Amino acid sequence: MQIGIVGKPNVGKSTFFGAATMAPVEIANYPFTTIAANKGVGYVRSKCPCKELGVTCTPHNSGCVDGTRMIPVELLDVAGLVPDAWQGKGLGNQFLDDLRQADALINVIDVSGSTDIEGNPGKPGEHDPQEDVTFLRREIELWIREIIKNGFGKIARTAKMTGAKPDVLLYERLAGLNVTENEVKAAVRDVNPPDDPTKWDDDIMLALAQKIREYGKPMIVAMNKADIAPEGNIDRVREISDMAVVTMAETELALKKAHEAKLVDYTPGDKEFRIRDGVALKENQRKALDYMAENMRKNGGTGVQECLEKAAFDLLDLITVYPVEDENKYTDHFGRVLPDAFLIPRGSTARDLAYKVHTELGDKFIRAVNAKTKRTVGSDYILQDGDVIRIVANR
Repeated sequence: MQIGIVGKPNVGKSTFFGAATMAPVEIANYPFTTIAANKGVGYVRSKCPCKELGVTCTPHNSGCVDGTRMIPVELLDVAGLVPDAWQGKGLGNQFLDDLRQADALINVIDVSGSTDIEGNPGKPGEHDPQEDVTFLRREIELWIREIIKNGFGKIARTAKMTGAKPDVLLYERLAGLNVTENEVKAAVRDVNPPDDPTKWDDDIMLALAQKIREYGKPMIVAMNKADIAPEGNIDRVREISDMAVVTMAETELALKKAHEAKLVDYTPGDKEFRIRDGVALKENQRKALDYMAENMRKNGGTGVQECLEKAAFDLLDLITVYPVEDENKYTDHFGRVLPDAFLIPRGSTARDLAYKVHTELGDKFIRAVNAKTKRTVGSDYILQDGDVIRIVANR
């Protein structure tokens, strides 16, 4: 799974990325600091079954901290987007191509309104943060429309003669964009374009692109720089976005560095931190930590971890499942207890899990065993969050 971190220049995208991954990225206060896409790994939290099952787990692909599984997700920080990027302005072509494989998007905006639409610095309140949300949606939708339009005329005439269905035609046009057939069908159902694709005009294609973006590239808004946002700005963004989280990426990054330096105790996602006993802080350090603590109390934390988890569990509706080879000891081939935690879409079946573990397991699937209940289940068993599953396949 890949989550793209997007937005106009100079809103704190790279700071958000650095805070979420602690990867070394260039962070500066001017547009287009990020030119090449940065890739890193963040983590989302899920309840580990180890305590429920009374075992000590030995994680392999993820960590476990006191019964909380830390599951890795790939994050992609791309170049900033400016108006008319879909036409190649700024670094638009590179930005948009980098997003092809993203499953979901985190749109980092400057909710303080201290950067204009091009990403140039200003003063808090000088820019309307609503525009940061609406313009980015529009740019991605126009980009998708152009993908649909490219060479469409000849294909539409052929489809008219062969009687190809609109959803099939559209799905073929969007190959490489990492959207599913069901997402395309849902978009076509909502827009209901003419069966004759030669009658699809720009407005119809844009409507289809909008729905493809909603279904195939769902977006959450990270309302960054919330600590300096004028009153009312956060509420204005929430008026146009059902999924928006207050974030302070600079605070998150600073706290993680302070934790590494053994100045504070802080766990990502916590609403507060604690200065370690016996630590001698300089006056400027104490003032900075007091400022962070005050704003975390006001906003319920830094929001960075919450944003990642809402993207995974709310936007993408993922659940966590644990495949094992021994349903009695909950171990894999190497004797590791609850070794792997897999994020899969809600509604996935036992066979879907088999294919995710290994193609051959899916091809040779016989049955599965729910390790918690010890019951045998079939290929169409709908997996539940926290399931521990043994896959039985032909050798």
